Parts: sequence; C-alpha cells; structure tokens
Amino acid sequence: MDLSDRMLLSGNEAVALSARGLGFTLGAGYPGTPSTEILEEFSALGGSAQWSPNEKVALEVALGAAYAGARALVTMKHVGLNVAADPLFTAAYTGVTGALVVVSADDPGMASSQNEQDNRRYAVAAGVPMLEPADSQEAYDFLAEAVWISERWRLPVLLRMTTRVCHSKTVVRPHALAGPAAPPHFERDIAGRVMIPANARPAHQRLRTKLAEIAAWGETALLARRMEGDPSLGIITSGISYYHAREAAPGYAGAKPGANFLKLGLTYPLPIEAIRRFAASVRRCVVIEEGDPYLAEAISAAGIAVEGKAEMYRFGELNVGRVRRILAGDASPEPPPPRGKPPQLCQGCPHRIVFEALTRQGCIVAGDIGCYTLGVLPPFEAMDSCVCMGASIGVGLGLRHVLPEEEARRVVSVIGDSTFVHGGITGLVEMIYNPPPTGHVVLILDNGTTAMTGLQEHPGTGRTLDHRPTGRVVFEDLARALGIPNVHVLDPVKGRTEFERVLAESLASRSLTLLIVRRPCLLAAKRDADRARASQA
Repeated sequence: MDLSDRMLLSGNEAVALSARGLGFTLGAGYPGTPSTEILEEFSALGGSAQWSPNEKVALEVALGAAYAGARALVTMKHVGLNVAADPLFTAAYTGVTGALVVVSADDPGMASSQNEQDNRRYAVAAGVPMLEPADSQEAYDFLAEAVWISERWRLPVLLRMTTRVCHSKTVVRPHALAGPAAPPHFERDIAGRVMIPANARPAHQRLRTKLAEIAAWGETALLARRMEGDPSLGIITSGISYYHAREAAPGYAGAKPGANFLKLGLTYPLPIEAIRRFAASVRRCVVIEEGDPYLAEAISAAGIAVEGKAEMYRFGELNVGRVRRILAGDASPEPPPPRGKPPQLCQGCPHRIVFEALTRQGCIVAGDIGCYTLGVLPPFEAMDSCVCMGASIGVGLGLRHVLPEEEARRVVSVIGDSTFVHGGITGLVEMIYNPPPTGHVVLILDNGTTAMTGLQEHPGTGRTLDHRPTGRVVFEDLARALGIPNVHVLDPVKGRTEFERVLAESLASRSLTLLIVRRPCLLAAKRDADRARASQA
C-alpha cells in the first residue's frame, strides 16, 4: 500500500490498520457492537487476532503478552469492560513491559446495548490514562499515542471510542508507524507483578506518581488542540462532540468567526492548567460532552468556572441541534424521535418455536443478551428479565429459591450459546452447588454462532476468529461432567413435538435439567455453505 494514499475508513478499520502498522503481536476480545470490526479487520490485514470466551479472559491474555514485552490490543464494548474490570484495576498496579491498549467502545443512546454507561469513569477509578479520538484519522493516530504512553510509563491505556466514531467513515492519511523496539522476552519481576499486599502498596504509590507525570506531560502535549475564535464563547469538548459543536457554534448569537475551542484528546488525566488558561481567555466557557458530565464535573472540581449541560442532555447521543439547544440554555422538552421499525426475530428462526412453547406453557423466563432477547417483543412477549451476559441462570435460580412452589416450577432460564460460554458456565456450577427445592430448567439456544453481533465464532463452534478449525467446547459433555442429572439435546424444528414434551416434563419435575436446543442460525448456515463452495471452486 502506498502510504501517501487517502483512505475512507471507519474508526474501527482505522484502529485495525494502525495496530497492524505498529506491529501489535496479539489482538484479543469478545465481539460486541460497536467494537466488533476492529479484530476482524486486524485479522484480515494479517494480524494475530482471537475471540476469547469473555472480555476478562481477553484482557488477561493480552496482559500476559504485554508482560512479555509484546504489544497487545484488547477490544470490547462498554459493558464488556465491566467484565474485564477486575484485571484492569490490578494491571494498573503491576504495569506492563510492552504496550497494552484497551479499546472501550461506548454506546451513547443504547443503539445495541442494555445501558449507556460512560466508561470514562473507569479510567479515573482504575487509574489508567485515557485517549478519546473524534474521527477515523484520530483513531489511527491516537492508537500510536496510546502505545507511546503505555511503553513510556509502562501502564495500560484506555482508548475510549463511541458508536459514531467506531462506525462513521472519514478520510485517513496513513503514515509510517514505529514498530516494537524488541521481540517479546520475559524478565522476572516478582515485586512488580505479584500483587500481594506488601507489593501492592508501593505499586499503588508508583501508579499515582506515573499519573502525575502523565498529567504534567499532557499540559504541553499536542493532544489538546486550541482553535481561536470569538472570545465571547469558549467550548471545551472531546470525541465526536467536537464535530457537533464545531457545526453548531459558528453563527451562535451572531458570533464571528465562531467560538473558541479546546478539544481534548487526553481526557484522563486532564491537562487542568491548559483548561484553566483557556477558560480564563473567554467570557463564557461551556463544556459539550455526551453522556455523563464527566468533564464538567472534573473541571469544576478544579475551581474552574464552566457551564455544563442540563440533565436532559445526559441521555442519548448529541447532534448539532441538541448542541445548539445546550448553548442557548434551552431545557424545554425535545420533540420525540421518529418511531423506527422494531427489530424482530428472523422469519424461520428456530428461537420462534422455543418462545411460542414457553408462552403456551406459562413460563416465567429469565432471559439473557443475544438475538433471542427479541423474544420479549410481540408476538411472543416471552421474557421477564434481561440484565447482563450470563445473568439468566443466576436470576432464574434466585426466582426458584424464593417463589411459592406453584410459581417456582414455571421458572426457566434462557441463554444463547455464545453467551453461555461468556458468562453462563458458572451459573451451572451454582445450580449444582445450591439447587433450589423445585429444581431448575435451563435452555441453551444453540444456533452455532454469535448471531447478534455479526455471526462471529466462539468456543462452542470449534472454529477460530478467522474460521479455522480448533478445539470445541461441547455443552452437553460439560454439563454432564458438572453433574447435571438431566441433559437433553433437541432440534426444535425437526423434533418440535418432542421438544415441547421434554420441556413440559422438565417443568413438572423437581430435577436440575439442561435443554440444549440446537439448530443452526439460518444466516450462519448460508454463510458457511457459501464459504464451503468458495473453497471448492
């Protein structure tokens, strides 16, 4: 590729291209919108990428690689960082030898998520530096900055992206990037890597010293860009909010040539003195940011007078119109967004048969995260809870433990195959260890793929991220090894009558039962058939 070429890339594609140019040895993650394409593209470019069972495992694998001096990338959506938080917090204490960059793809507005948490809070809580790109070029460039920071201060770095940055395509001008200085090599460091209390206490102090040094560096780094305009209005912003504000601010109250801007790239630790100087140079200073008032609160806490946004703008994505309303102090009710077409299970999807049966049998359904979550919508309305990956089994057990017997025996847990590997296995362990008096019924809807995020592989498919054969987790073997007494594998299409009979008998029993409802996803089956034909051509 000619490095002088201009390329039209999404933010995810830009991160992947940058990672390849920077010589990342390993990329690990769990598929989740809006982050999924990063590792898929990194693999397509020739990088070594893998799907892990969940985000915690992905981060731990990458951490091990970074301990050995390799450059490692971890990708996940925002709720995935909840799962990976345990190793992240302690990795800030142990530090790393090679670069470790954690991509958190946040989802303001919950386009495909169960919450819209703002993961900028994680950088502060864990004590890791954080960068926020605003477009694809910055996604490309900021990954290189993250590598430099990680290797300079030997810390994990959080690269926080959002749905618009991940999926919007903007022009990228690739340039030469510096690969790793040395091949991976392990050097023993018990005091630095083994976090018993005696080692963790000085490690915490070292971490705070490093963060103070990064804050001082950030005051003069080029990651904070100032754009001069009319001194009547100054706007502090970061990420995609910068572009909304740039379009909204020119002509604001007749100001020419528009507002002053301070666009922050390093958003933890913040360059507080640069912010203080900027705020002092304008008559009115407004913080424009999506999600939580993270920047506004931190800047105000430093004694700098800035205006934040009304609470109503905490919810959903920003756009040019909403930014104009924020600048005008308009907190009147917003017009409702146009109604979209609700999602639904595909016609012919085997999950439809399952939810029809659960409805007919009056089940109380503890549900989970995946395309089958759509069973909550009409015409099925056959799901009574959905919390997080893997929660269906624990929630179902909790309901079974406390409900009157007549209700308890109607409770089932429904979980998908990829979600089961991600967070459901320990639920089966809990079921064996603390069985409810009425028993329990768990359904794994095994369609042989991670359907909701784009038909990715997982440990239950027996294929790697790039679809090569590998070891396979056989759910029925695992369940029997755990000691679950009743394990059934059923095809809801070919054996619809048998499925309904076994479900009814399981609900009537007082036993622990696992029903593996196995039928390939129609879309995945077509993809696999197309791939097989292409390989034979």
